[in-house]
Amino acid sequence: MNSPRRDNLSEAPARPKHVTQDELERAVRETFAQQVAAPRPGTADPAGAAIRRARRTQRKRTTTGLALAAVATVAVSAGIVQLGDVTRRPTQPPTVVLGDPSNQVRPEPLPSGTGGVDVPPVAPDAGPDVLLAGAILGADGERVAVAGIGPAERAQRLPENAGWLVIGAPTTAGRTLWAVPRDGTPQVLLDGADAIAVATDGRQVAWRDGDEIAAAGLVRTQLIAPVRTPAPAGAVPVGFVGNAVLVRLDPARPGHALWSPATAPLDTGVDRITLNVYGALPDGRLVGQVSSKGTDQPCLALLDPSRTLTPIETACGPTLSRDGLGAVSPDGRWLLLNGESGKKAGALLVDVARIGVTSPGSPLVAGHAGPPLTGSVAWNAVDEAAYIDESGKLVRLTAGRVHVGEAGAAVAVPGADAANRPVVVTGS
Repeated sequence: MNSPRRDNLSEAPARPKHVTQDELERAVRETFAQQVAAPRPGTADPAGAAIRRARRTQRKRTTTGLALAAVATVAVSAGIVQLGDVTRRPTQPPTVVLGDPSNQVRPEPLPSGTGGVDVPPVAPDAGPDVLLAGAILGADGERVAVAGIGPAERAQRLPENAGWLVIGAPTTAGRTLWAVPRDGTPQVLLDGADAIAVATDGRQVAWRDGDEIAAAGLVRTQLIAPVRTPAPAGAVPVGFVGNAVLVRLDPARPGHALWSPATAPLDTGVDRITLNVYGALPDGRLVGQVSSKGTDQPCLALLDPSRTLTPIETACGPTLSRDGLGAVSPDGRWLLLNGESGKKAGALLVDVARIGVTSPGSPLVAGHAGPPLTGSVAWNAVDEAAYIDESGKLVRLTAGRVHVGEAGAAVAVPGADAANRPVVVTGS
């Protein structure tokens, strides 16, 4: 007999020996089923790989886009800084040429339909604007205060109705040219000039500076690319004919010259009979005043600017003033100037179409239009004009009525007095 065990260990459980075939097969099936249900890391995952590649590509594109945006921002910022530097250097000359930069080899650009002559635009009749006591008084009731400008002699509108140009009265320091935008803040364009002339379209300016005459283009409130030429003593610019500057050679003697700033120096040895030039016709001829042979009375003439102001037709008759005040209507039909008609001094209205067609025994007839002119003439429509008379009143007239004997009517300008004379604005 075996002796009993001396420890607490018991015998291992007996392994079951009686397992049926069905139980064994069921156990094997459960084992394989559990193995199949358990996920196993695959050696290749095409879907996951595609998703990871797409995510990497998206990150690369995002990074590249941000980099390009940063570069563009830096470039634009640098450009803005550079432009700011340019605008802060007003003394730097702009690279703009007066007129056509290539007009050394081809004709100058000239306004279409006018033969290249400076013809004022036609505006609907609303009466003229008036400059008075530091304010622009519009015919439509608008009032724009203009602070900081001195006594004015002439005023005209800027192109595109952007404001006004004001030419100061002569002083011991010379003349001043202001550009006044619509907000009424004036900007000095010229200061200390001996004489100033502005094209009727407001796009060109000429002035006398010391012993030279200069001309420049005008872009809004900037004088662009001034060109200079030596000029004899007393010669002053008085207007424009296309891109050429009309220069009075000597106020004490007849004679004018056309100076083309882009192509040639001033030629002073051609015209010796023209006293004044009042404007242009649509076909390019100029209407002027010339000294007549054998008499002290000047005559009117049609001048050819392409032939150094050679008179084409002349007409004499009424006594004409030599003060040079006057202007041609926009359609070239009428001329308003100072003179004497029927021993009555004042403004005269002349039918330009009659110059050159009157017979020797039939002198040119001029109608009395009103009191004498004292400054610029504003033609606000084809046949309606306005000007300021000696008393500071505004005179408005219609050419058709003057032609039948009805002179213009003078009306007081509110606020005008001896110390504050109004200035009619041309080009309005």
